[in-house]
Amino acid sequence: MTKSRKFKTESQQLLHLMTHSIYTHKEIFLRELISNSSDAIDKRHFMSLTNDKIPKENYEIKIIRDKKNRVLRISDNGIGLTYDDLVNNLGTIAKSGTKEFQEKLEKKDSDLIGQFGVGFYSAFMVAKKVIVETKSIVEGKSLKWSSNGISSYSITEGSRESYGTEIQLHLREDLESDEYSKFLEDSEINKLVKKYSDYIRYPIKSYNEDEKEEKTLNTMIPLWKKAKKDISEDDYNSFYKNQFNEFDEPLKVIHSSVEGLLTYTTLLFIPKKPEYNFYSESFEKGIQLYSKGVFIENKNKSLIPDHFKFVKGLVDSADLSLNLSREMLQNDRQLKKIASHIEKKINNELKALLKNDRNKYEEFYKNYRLSLKYGVYDMFGQNKEKLQDLILFETSKSEKPISFKEYLDRKPKDQENIYYATGKSRSRILNLPQMELMKEKDIEVLLCYDDVDEFMFQSMQEYDKNKFLSVQKANLDIDKKDPSKSIKKKKEDQFLVEIKEVLKDKVKDVVASKRLSESPVCVVSGEGLSLEMEKVLNQMPSSNNVKAEKIIEVNLKHRLIKKLFKNLELKKYDIKYVANLLYNQALILEGLQPKNPKELIDAITNLIE
Repeated sequence: MTKSRKFKTESQQLLHLMTHSIYTHKEIFLRELISNSSDAIDKRHFMSLTNDKIPKENYEIKIIRDKKNRVLRISDNGIGLTYDDLVNNLGTIAKSGTKEFQEKLEKKDSDLIGQFGVGFYSAFMVAKKVIVETKSIVEGKSLKWSSNGISSYSITEGSRESYGTEIQLHLREDLESDEYSKFLEDSEINKLVKKYSDYIRYPIKSYNEDEKEEKTLNTMIPLWKKAKKDISEDDYNSFYKNQFNEFDEPLKVIHSSVEGLLTYTTLLFIPKKPEYNFYSESFEKGIQLYSKGVFIENKNKSLIPDHFKFVKGLVDSADLSLNLSREMLQNDRQLKKIASHIEKKINNELKALLKNDRNKYEEFYKNYRLSLKYGVYDMFGQNKEKLQDLILFETSKSEKPISFKEYLDRKPKDQENIYYATGKSRSRILNLPQMELMKEKDIEVLLCYDDVDEFMFQSMQEYDKNKFLSVQKANLDIDKKDPSKSIKKKKEDQFLVEIKEVLKDKVKDVVASKRLSESPVCVVSGEGLSLEMEKVLNQMPSSNNVKAEKIIEVNLKHRLIKKLFKNLELKKYDIKYVANLLYNQALILEGLQPKNPKELIDAITNLIE
């Protein structure tokens, strides 16, 4: 059986970029291949827990150096690869995110290796030819995959007798700028294993065929089982980078142990930056699960709530049975208790960070605020009390974000509510007509830039018995003298009634404003759906053109309104032009698009004439 296949065109392009562009980080190939071997052993081990027919082994990873033939071999006794695995995993590169990967790779952004499923192909940075000898526990067949990493690969029958996989790297010839022979040296291999793979839980053994000498290179002592006093910051950082294929140091490390009726250790990390797909459906949350140091599951979703899905880490418990299936583990009461502890621990650590290191918390909040806000809003506000003190907002008086508690601490005693306004930017919100009264009364307003903010406030309703009120809603209940004294009541009523009659299909009401001082008109929402929620919901694919109740407020003291009123009395133009001008002007000031631009142009044209 010999089958030759061509790499897909896109795969060929990426392979070319990898082998000719990323040479400053070529040593990373060893970390990637060792990690793949460790994953293969994990899979075999997990299968053996529920299948007695799968033989157990003394699992190990071997690095075999053949200086004479310039071949470096990485071998494991893991699950092995099937024929389909060889085609789908080794014959296709970067199934998802390929375009983005290629664009960044062209910029020599080598930190992307390991983030797009291309770890195996890093071997071609140092090897002119790669051979994979494998025997799968699933199929029981021995297969041989071979390629020079240029255009094609072949799959033939193999001669491997034991289950597992061996990757043979036929190293490139040394160049003046690139020395590949060093990857056959004992000192270099030791250094790279210590740097990248020291915490791999299986022994990594080095073997020199010339000297017939074998030794174990990694410590294999899980970092989380060491006493905190014996762990340095560099130890945490190194473990984090290796275990989770990260290149930046973590923003925060959370290491805790619990002993009692349920004994377990947690080692958690908050990344400095979200993953590239963090806010997409393809992002998969989860915490690694171990029992007595034995790997059980890579991403247990039940251990971490959605609002803290950015957290990476692991849990190791001596009280979890290895005989339980994965499905049973996910529903186990012990796991629920651990999950509850993890949630409380993360919450308390974030509150402590907010209190003790404000700058670092604001850095965290900038990246992950949407997760926290969705957490407040999700499940009808079930988690609002847990998360509300982690939320920050800029205000009309401060660009530095503040918490709800800080807002209450500095508001006047006679102010009963917490006021907020929504918009796409600080300047846009501050220039809203609805903000004029707030400025006049010197009332601080929370500025909301995210789509979820309005929904979050609807779920919360209040904070510490202070209601949340939108300045873009009707009935703010802020005392202000009636601005319409200059016009007799009957004339005023008739003016507003006539405008409302023209706009009856567009608005619920037209009223004299008690909040405007500089602007002639504004639009606010009535009960229920807000204007901001209308905008957000109508952007969704499943929207049914939802509409908020619109109320037009007219500033009867404004010079434009007085002029329009006077000319209407003189019968100089039709009321419909006045009504449509004020309506569309109010929409534009609110950031809403006029539905009928011609209607606005006609109104302006006729009024000018």
